[in-house]
Amino acid sequence: MKEDILSSLDELLEQRKQASPDESYTAKLFNDGLDSILKKVGEEATESIIASKSGKNADIIHEVADLWFHTMVLLKHHGLDSNDVLKELERRFGLSGLEEKANRNKPS
Repeated sequence: MKEDILSSLDELLEQRKQASPDESYTAKLFNDGLDSILKKVGEEATESIIASKSGKNADIIHEVADLWFHTMVLLKHHGLDSNDVLKELERRFGLSGLEEKANRNKPS
């Protein structure tokens, strides 16, 4: 199940984009638009930071899961999904962080 959870969430989010905002929290987020989605991502990022400062692993896991979920909603809003991010991570794999950052600043 772990290997497929991102794909399953991608599919569920696609369904929620079409669902009634009265039936689903996620459908309501999509319906309310980008600013509402961005607000949730910001809230969850802040809550993840606070949980990290607490040092309680269960709280950290809970908040990061919320952050990942809402970030996936953001991706789906833009017509993207987890595979797009995974491809980018794969592209970067084996590069040092310094090398990857330097490559971003090179003109195409």
